[in-house]
Amino acid sequence: MPVGVINVSNRLPVTVEPEKITKSSGGLVAALEGLSEKEYRSQWIGWPGAAFDEAKRRKEVERILTEQYGCVPVFLNAEEGEAHYEGFSNSSIWPLLHYLPNYLRYEPSWWEHYQRVNQRFADKVLETAHEGELIWVHDYQLMLLPVLLKEKAPHLRVGFFLHTPFPAYEVFRCHPRGSELIAGMLGADLIGFHTFGYLRHFCESVRRLMGLEPELTRIRTEGHSSALGVYPIGINAPKFEATLASPEFSRRRREIGAAYQGKRIILSVERMDYTKGILHRLDAIDKFLAGLDHIGNVQFIFVSVPSREGIKDYQALCEEVETRVGRLNGRYATPRNNPIHFIHGSVDFVDLCAMYALADIALVTPLIDGMNLVAKEYLVCQRENTGLLILSEFAGAAEELFGAFRVNPYDAGAVADTLSAALAMPTEARQTRNQAMREYIIRYDAQHWAKSFLHDLIPRRASDRVPVNLEIETVRNQIDRAISEGQPAALFLDYDGTLREIEANPKLAEPTPPLRALLDRLRNQSNFSVTIISGRTQEDLASWLGAYPFGLIAEHGASVRRPGRSIWEQLDHNVNYDWKPELLAILRLYEQTTPGSFVEEKRSSLVWHYRGADAQFGAWKAHQLAEELAALTANEQIKVRHGKKIVEVGAAQLNKGAAVARMLEGSKGLAFILCAGDDQTDESMFRLSLPRFLSVKIGQGLTRAQFRVPSPADFRQLLQEGLAHH
Repeated sequence: MPVGVINVSNRLPVTVEPEKITKSSGGLVAALEGLSEKEYRSQWIGWPGAAFDEAKRRKEVERILTEQYGCVPVFLNAEEGEAHYEGFSNSSIWPLLHYLPNYLRYEPSWWEHYQRVNQRFADKVLETAHEGELIWVHDYQLMLLPVLLKEKAPHLRVGFFLHTPFPAYEVFRCHPRGSELIAGMLGADLIGFHTFGYLRHFCESVRRLMGLEPELTRIRTEGHSSALGVYPIGINAPKFEATLASPEFSRRRREIGAAYQGKRIILSVERMDYTKGILHRLDAIDKFLAGLDHIGNVQFIFVSVPSREGIKDYQALCEEVETRVGRLNGRYATPRNNPIHFIHGSVDFVDLCAMYALADIALVTPLIDGMNLVAKEYLVCQRENTGLLILSEFAGAAEELFGAFRVNPYDAGAVADTLSAALAMPTEARQTRNQAMREYIIRYDAQHWAKSFLHDLIPRRASDRVPVNLEIETVRNQIDRAISEGQPAALFLDYDGTLREIEANPKLAEPTPPLRALLDRLRNQSNFSVTIISGRTQEDLASWLGAYPFGLIAEHGASVRRPGRSIWEQLDHNVNYDWKPELLAILRLYEQTTPGSFVEEKRSSLVWHYRGADAQFGAWKAHQLAEELAALTANEQIKVRHGKKIVEVGAAQLNKGAAVARMLEGSKGLAFILCAGDDQTDESMFRLSLPRFLSVKIGQGLTRAQFRVPSPADFRQLLQEGLAHH
């Protein structure tokens, strides 16, 4: 039975005109229309592209779209369409995604409309979707949609693909709503990008804006996990192959070829957009033409498709391009030739294929581009000719098309020189460059791209759908049984990262209301002996938790307060701390040279915190510090711990495992012993060999623990559920 797929994009794959509705073309449409109907049953949700004020007309358009095109429209009024699409999406997000913050415009009202429109899309998806269908959200206009869907329907399987670049953090951080946009994307089960570079930049923005620690292919938030993947989009190769074999193509190729007979054709095809580098390309053409002896032998063809004509920046760009083309034609024209033939409009598909096939050079030099399918389309149409591709190194396609001449579009002189070299290349060398690229493009086409993404979006196992390890039911059942039967049990619970989320400033990590509610329940459970264990000082623990009758273990076991008592015992009487002044000087040096870091002095240890530092610089310095300390203390009874945003040096004799064992001396008849922690300092607990022992790791990373829970919130919920049943 085919898998149901609901594609959600800003625009439907149709053009709605007053008198008719026609199917649109484009990279995404081409990619998805090739999916096998035996494998996938597709439906499309999106904006029809126009406002319909009359309810009768909206109803008629909706009927036609649904019945004839498999489309479900999301109707927007004129103000919503302009503020969401031309405003927030294309005047605010688009420039930053393409490394052009000088084009950024932001209006608070645009953000309100963007939120409202994304919610409108979410409502329509929830109204339309059925159990088991995949929801595939496309592109930057709908960045909030994944999380809106997950909030209302956690069972939905949601994918998000970004068809643009994702910029470096330093650029993306300029957006006033950057954190909200990323949080919206993280609602998806799978997030896809064209290149690994874009994925890497996204992870860095997640790390810095959201305070999360991405893994290589996954980002985990509370109760949810987003897989990450790289999926370079391809073209609809079968459509091009069929066109190249058609009589209409042969006829148009002969006719267009006759019009440019005797000339070397250099072709550019793109939307009229400031990211496409058109003005920079005209600078290169100027330099190229200035060096020619016979200008009449070369013909540039510019096909520039109108785009976003309602935005002032695009209007200004179009005027500037037309002026520059006119100036160049005036400067280099001959009685028989204008060197640049500028077409500001769409071109029939067959004519486009004919121009691709005839061109000696395709000049594809965007300042930056998510992928750029023009480069792939051109090479596929070079079935008989030996035309060459000059490609910007900042286009996503440059990572796949290694046979292209790669250029920096900002270097007009180098682009001009590359043009000359390409035109002078012998035929045999041209053929060698193109053949492998053409075969690659045909093999990894749009269908392959869509199937790859959907294959990874389909859940493979139950754990994909349930964020908490299913085996954790063992822990929940043990708690239930102990409570219901009144059996005694011992709980050793780490504080930071286990019961409580980690704070950038450790002093701000006092118990939250949800944690207080849990602690109150635990206090009332008389058969539970609860001990909270931490690397914090006994003063910190006493200040926050001293009012509870729980056991407390401070500084990884240097001092303990047994359950129901108020007196602290020191367990480090025989520990020598003479090493502290020497190592403190080293930590202070790292504190001085790493902005945002600080040193915490404890009785039994020294801690260098770098959560407030630049993430990459801090990690680099931490690695250096850990290695330096390890070398200095190799023959001493000193332990160096590199934990979550900390490097700690302390007495090797002190550890959480030894403290737990000390607290359990003399305990008998326990139904179970539960130890829970989140970092390497807790592994000494997990290594204990005890009867009826349960160990739980909170978060990711290698561990000896038997079970795993994604986050402190999930762990609190686990305990609350066990306690709430009774």
